Amino acid sequence: MQITRHAALVVALAAMLLSTAAVTAENARLAPRERILLDDGWRFHAGDPDGNSAPYLYDVRPAVTVSADGKMADAVPEEAARVAGANIPVLKPWILPTGNPFIRDPARHHARPAAEPAVDAPFARAAFDDGSWRAVTLPHDWAIEGPFLTTGPYGGMGRLKTWGPVWYRRKLDIPATDKGKKIFLDVGGAMSYASVWVNGHLAGGWPYGYSSFRIDLTPWLKPGAANQLAIRLDNPPESARWYPGAGLYRDVWLTKTAPVHVGQWGVTVTTPEATAASARVTWRIALDNDGAAAATATVTTDLYALDDAGHAVGKPVATAVSAPVAVAPGRGAAVSGSAVVAHPRLWGPPPTQRPHRYLLVATVREDGRVVDREETPFGIRTVRFDPDRGVVVNGEHIPLRGVNNHHDLGALGAAFNVRAAERQLRIMGAMGANALRMSHNPPDPQLLDLADRMGFLVMDEIFDSWQRKKTPLDFHLIFPDWHEQDLRAMIRRDRNHPAIILWSVGNEVGEQYTGEDGAAVGRELVAIAHDEDPTRPATSAMNYAKADMPLPRVLDVVSLNYQGTGIRTLPGQFPKFRAAFPDKVILHSESASALSSRGEYQFPVPGVLSAAVRPGVGGDPATRQVSAYELFAADFGASADRAFASLDENPTVAGEFVWTGFDYLGEPTPYYDARSSYSGIVDLAGFPKDRYWLYQSRWRPDVPMVHVLPHWTWPERVGQVTPVHVFTSGDEAELFVNGKSQGRQKKAPYAYRLRWDYVTYAPGEITVVAYKDGREWARETVRTAGAPAALRADADRTALASDGRDLAFVTVRIVDKDGVPAPRARDRVRFTVDGPAEVAATDNGDPTDFTPFQSPDRAAFNGLVLGIVRTRAGAGGTITVRAAGAGLEPAVVTLRSTPRAE
Repeated sequence: MQITRHAALVVALAAMLLSTAAVTAENARLAPRERILLDDGWRFHAGDPDGNSAPYLYDVRPAVTVSADGKMADAVPEEAARVAGANIPVLKPWILPTGNPFIRDPARHHARPAAEPAVDAPFARAAFDDGSWRAVTLPHDWAIEGPFLTTGPYGGMGRLKTWGPVWYRRKLDIPATDKGKKIFLDVGGAMSYASVWVNGHLAGGWPYGYSSFRIDLTPWLKPGAANQLAIRLDNPPESARWYPGAGLYRDVWLTKTAPVHVGQWGVTVTTPEATAASARVTWRIALDNDGAAAATATVTTDLYALDDAGHAVGKPVATAVSAPVAVAPGRGAAVSGSAVVAHPRLWGPPPTQRPHRYLLVATVREDGRVVDREETPFGIRTVRFDPDRGVVVNGEHIPLRGVNNHHDLGALGAAFNVRAAERQLRIMGAMGANALRMSHNPPDPQLLDLADRMGFLVMDEIFDSWQRKKTPLDFHLIFPDWHEQDLRAMIRRDRNHPAIILWSVGNEVGEQYTGEDGAAVGRELVAIAHDEDPTRPATSAMNYAKADMPLPRVLDVVSLNYQGTGIRTLPGQFPKFRAAFPDKVILHSESASALSSRGEYQFPVPGVLSAAVRPGVGGDPATRQVSAYELFAADFGASADRAFASLDENPTVAGEFVWTGFDYLGEPTPYYDARSSYSGIVDLAGFPKDRYWLYQSRWRPDVPMVHVLPHWTWPERVGQVTPVHVFTSGDEAELFVNGKSQGRQKKAPYAYRLRWDYVTYAPGEITVVAYKDGREWARETVRTAGAPAALRADADRTALASDGRDLAFVTVRIVDKDGVPAPRARDRVRFTVDGPAEVAATDNGDPTDFTPFQSPDRAAFNGLVLGIVRTRAGAGGTITVRAAGAGLEPAVVTLRSTPRAE
């Protein structure tokens, strides 16, 4: 039979496609990188076997005789305490080698002792019966369940017990086909002093509770047999100035690779040149050979554009193939490359820019076979620090309108949840924030992913203390052994995030007070940061060091906490730092630290711009609430108005990071018998305080808005002076009380609010009309409420994913019979859920409320209460959320849960 030329071509093409498909399938089989989420199947137990923790100690700790609770936040850190009992056996020699990949000098690497530690660990054995242990799903913060500690010196750490040893156990299914592969455990965060055990053997660990780390499990695993993983944590008491959380509070992954593979955080992408016309993208890819034989590898690098959902679109915008590189057994090698991308979509912060992203795909081949593939998102942008202008992104000056946030997610605790973090960022973005400072520790990497996608600029921070201590058992205990590993690990993990513009190596450290000795520590940390990432500057936030002191000299950027505006009676330090460092960018790494309780207005109202909280003047010790007139601050801080003025008086300052965006658990200045802070622009439940609109009026000047305070429901104040304050993006406003004008005012220079301080209260309504350039700009009316009569509920979103992690935040507002919000209502509200979901937590923003967060029943705080609803994994359908209260018309919200689209 004859085959025509056309038919022969078709046959040949089909054969080639079949061959290509076979090769692709074979490559997929041989490319053994797997990343398996290990968040299910865990068993949890509090306490050590027989209650004896001595055999499991990482190191001997100092005895704590005096609590650090309630110290002023700017108290001077102290010298490290001496540790007795150095001859006690500890696990430190077996833990230290885990950090070797992050110690630059091989001579300083730690050798694992030849013998196993002399400890019998029954909880680590495969044969141990953990059937009576509690089943948990990660991320897991065991401490958030409480109960709250109502007495004792525990306010600083959120009045929740976060300390004591706990164990997590999980079976590992390692098939026989995994023989010859490298198998790693990747832990996003574990609080703290983690020790990881495999089949009864101590495999390694990591002390710092905020670091992500990797443990090589391979030597102790048995492919084709049952394997037991156990993780012990031992968070100390007196180890933090805020709520640190507890447990395996971030994701845990199992990573499987071929012996030759891309190393941990081994891809580095930079964009040294980028314009709208063209960009040069450079990369370095580190390879590890964990096998016994020498290997020769090549790396193909493809660059793709990502859409807004993070999916690669179209063909690669650039491709490069490396020359072959020899990788010796037990050693590493690296390949570098670059490519030009025409007409790149630049990454930048909204509203003037868009946070476009790209994807680098590194494919590793050994002898023509694909043995590894690693995907790394990145952004194409340029960032320049200009001492006269501040931060310049892609040629545009971007004033920093930033906030500090702690890592807890309010009622959910420290267990990271992408949806909850996204909600926080959306609330901040609506206010006008464009920047985040990670206070004061490496965040969950998924938070940085959100910042990349949403376009926030980030100051990524590593330590709250160096060698000197702030609390008796904080990081200073392990700083000498671990500061290099922790800092290098953070930068390697995070350096490809386009959102990050600045590394911070410390916050208000005690070395500010030790002159040249302290500066030497700072110099070492900055040098490490430059070694890991020469493309970004490094800084350390200072609340004490002055312009003539040694520490500022070793920093690339001058970051001032409060003293830029001026601490207590001291004048602002911006001019002195500007004179001393004209070639350095200066920024306000912590500004304001204003304090307030949402909806709590106290009288009389002083005619001041900024004042410290005192009994009867901004604060009520009996109720432990702070006035919401937004004039009050921590002793070392200032009102937002005063901080604004200091920035306007010093226009070369790059901007600010406000303390804080959200209230957070712990550090409840000024009332340490409360559970949570008062410094947030938004309360712990996510309800904006009045200060939110003050920042919005400044940070979003083009958005027509006006906000009036206080509420207008004061039956006990009829005929009394009740000041009215107004925040607006306009330049003047007129106030009306029951239709009668109280006068029209213009904003004066360095004034950021309008005040009518002598208004006489009468029930009815107040209306404010704002103007800009002489034309009406915005208006708002606040009415007197009657008795609480009904509940009104709204969910921030109604379409959810049935993955067991997705959340809806349901806000319930108490209103009177006419629908007017009841701003002083404290009625109890109960949440119930029908359908494939559950009430994960409730809150109301009251820093004094000790009701467990998991309770579905909670009193409203000044008219508002929050229910957090979580979907059930694998169970889609209609979800009905009901809110009910005695004597109140109930409210219903309907949600829908469906599988998440990939």
